[in-house]
Amino acid sequence: MWFFGSKGASGFSSRSTAEEVTHGVDGTGLTAIVTGASSGIGVETARVLALRGVHVVMAVRNTGSGAKVKQDIVNQVPGAKLDVMELDLSSMDSVRKFASDYKSTGLPLNLLINNAGIMACPFMLSKDNIELQFATNHLGHFLLTKLLLDTMKNTSRESKREGRIVNLSSEAHNSFRAYGQSKLCNVLHANELAKKLKEDGANITANSLHPGAIATNIGRHLNIYFAGAVGAVVKYVLKSVPQGAATTCYVALHPEVSGVTGEYFLDSNIAKPLPLAKDSELAKKVWDFSNKLTDSQPGESSS
Repeated sequence: MWFFGSKGASGFSSRSTAEEVTHGVDGTGLTAIVTGASSGIGVETARVLALRGVHVVMAVRNTGSGAKVKQDIVNQVPGAKLDVMELDLSSMDSVRKFASDYKSTGLPLNLLINNAGIMACPFMLSKDNIELQFATNHLGHFLLTKLLLDTMKNTSRESKREGRIVNLSSEAHNSFRAYGQSKLCNVLHANELAKKLKEDGANITANSLHPGAIATNIGRHLNIYFAGAVGAVVKYVLKSVPQGAATTCYVALHPEVSGVTGEYFLDSNIAKPLPLAKDSELAKKVWDFSNKLTDSQPGESSS
C-alpha cells in the first residue's frame, strides 16, 4: 500500500519538491517546451527547469500572463533562459501555427512537457467541434507531439542526448467521465509513442505521470460545494505546487530515468496505472483515431 510521504525506490516521495528531485542535475544545453506554463504546476516546472540551466519555451494561451510569469521567474533565477509563445491547445490551427513558428526559430528540442489541462468544465465544443477536455488535454498534445517529433529526433541525433516526452495524466484516468477519458488517452498516447519510438530506433523516451492532488485552478469549474467538501477532506494530503511539479521535473531531467520509456510515474517513482491504461490494443485504437482527427493536412509525420 502506498502511504502519503513514504519513499519509493527512487528515494523520493509525495512530499519531495521539484527542486529536491533535480538537486545536482545540470540541464545546461537542453531546450524544453512546457505547455500551460503560466499557471499552477506549469509555472513551477518552468522555474525549476530554468533553475537547472534548461532553456524553457513557455507555450501558453495568454501571452500577457506568460510574460508576467517569465519576469517573475527571471527575478528569482537571474540568467534564466525563457521564451513565451502563444499556444491554444483546443485549436488545431493554433497548434499548427505554434509548431511552425517553433521550427522557424531554429531552436533544438530535447524535452516536450505536455502539461496543460482543463478539468470538469461544463460540456463545450472546441473550435474544431470536439469535446473541449478531449481536445485540450489529449488531442492538442497529440498533434503538437506529432508535429515536433522530427525536430526532437534531429536534436537527439545531433546532440547525442536522449530526448524525453512527458505526458501529464491523472489518477482520475478512469473517472470524471470526459476528464478521465482525456487523461486515460494521455497514458495510452505515451505508451504507444514509446513503442513506435523504440521501433524507429529513436533516442527519445515517452512517459506519463500523475502529479498528485494539488490545490491549483485546474478544477475551477467544479461545483463550489463539491470542491469545498473535497477540500475539507483532503487538505491534509493535498500537495503544494512545488511538490506537484516534482514528478514532472524528475521524469524530464533525472539521470535515473535515462532509457526508461512507456512507464507511468507517481510521486517520482514508477507506478502502476489502471489496467485499461496498459491495454495495447486500446492504445493503438486511440492512436489511429487521434491520427484521423488531426490528419487534415498533408506532410505531417505520424510516427
